[in-house]
Amino acid sequence: MKNYFDFIEKVKYEGPDSKNPLAFNYYQADKKIGSKTMAEHLRFSMAYWHSMTEDGSDPFGSPTLVRPWDRFDDPREAAKARVEAAFEFMTKLGIDYFCFHDADVAPQGETLKESNRNLDEIINLIEEKMQETGIKLLWGTSNLFSHPIFMHGAATSPDARVFSCAAAKVKKALEATKRLGGENYVFWGGREGYETLLNTDMKLEQDNLARFFEMVLNYVEEINFEGQLLIEPKPKEPTKHQYDFDSSSVIAFLRNYGLEDYFKLNIEANHATLAAHTFQHELRYARINDMLGSVDANQGDLLLGWDTDQFPSNLYSTTLAMYEILKAGGLEPGGLNFDAKVRRASFQLEDLFYAHILGMDSFAKGLEAAHSLLASGEIEDFIDRRYHSYQEGVGKKIREGKIGLKELSEEALDYRFEDLQLESGQQERLEAIVNRHLLQS
Repeated sequence: MKNYFDFIEKVKYEGPDSKNPLAFNYYQADKKIGSKTMAEHLRFSMAYWHSMTEDGSDPFGSPTLVRPWDRFDDPREAAKARVEAAFEFMTKLGIDYFCFHDADVAPQGETLKESNRNLDEIINLIEEKMQETGIKLLWGTSNLFSHPIFMHGAATSPDARVFSCAAAKVKKALEATKRLGGENYVFWGGREGYETLLNTDMKLEQDNLARFFEMVLNYVEEINFEGQLLIEPKPKEPTKHQYDFDSSSVIAFLRNYGLEDYFKLNIEANHATLAAHTFQHELRYARINDMLGSVDANQGDLLLGWDTDQFPSNLYSTTLAMYEILKAGGLEPGGLNFDAKVRRASFQLEDLFYAHILGMDSFAKGLEAAHSLLASGEIEDFIDRRYHSYQEGVGKKIREGKIGLKELSEEALDYRFEDLQLESGQQERLEAIVNRHLLQS
């Protein structure tokens, strides 16, 4: 077995004052935050596609991330080397989980049969490494967007043969995920949308997408897959408009087709900002609808209009994200998957470590601040006071559905506008409270 990271020791916690770039300043896996350890709260996962297969190419330039495990003429040998590198990397970082697409871990063949044989071969090796290291699979999925046959969509393709290929790939990926003990399975509709409505039967496409999910549910029951099923919202890119636009769109879709009891959401920070929302908004919307399942932990560049998939560094964002996650009671069986890639110019192997340490420390600090903030009750107490009028009188009747427009109108006609003295929203004070807990934690 070849070791690719011999020059790096196992990453350890050294505290906030450490200047060692290969040590954690805030993440202590066994540190108790409330009733759980940091590792139990955060459930970090490595994204196989970005960390192990990303090559640094972009529309304007050739690959810059030429990894030693990719330097094989035979793509199957490269895939095997990638497995060795991935598990060595996760072991040295102390990451307990990973996520993968079928096309990340094994080369695609000229037919699905050939692709499936390749996948089986690599899954055998992954299973061995999981048993050897104790690292677990957070979720698996199938890539239904990269191959040219999916240019018009997968389950929403106008060609039924492509729909069939998508079904076959998901069937195989579900089987692989079950075999590896995956705790979740994710659906991301990368091309389930449209470029123009001039050539699109939107109703048929959405009906077919719902039919596809119904087929998935039938097969999940048939093979007794007990993992959580997740849908990941994203508004655009690669299509102009995707049917999984944001949390509210996905939840509305599921409810429209009677599927809401079978799926939860995998929320990604960068997708939230592409939808003109904050990360916290998407988490909050999923949480209050009991749909928060897992998180893709990254961030975008607000000056750029595409999915940059950067490693999370914004402590304010990670604090508010962990606040929502704690309010939801945690993510298990979901987790925090680093769907993030090093920048094109960060081409050295150690940059992979720097990036993951940044992300892990950012969420560890956010966890501590969010736990402190929630324990203080300052935000919740303010919100309770702000809506106190719904705890009694007319407000209570509104909440309980015991009053109508006629009665409310009779009540409101006698109000003197000058007597309706509203209370301040105190946004700045509340933001200062968040800052205090972040800086003191």
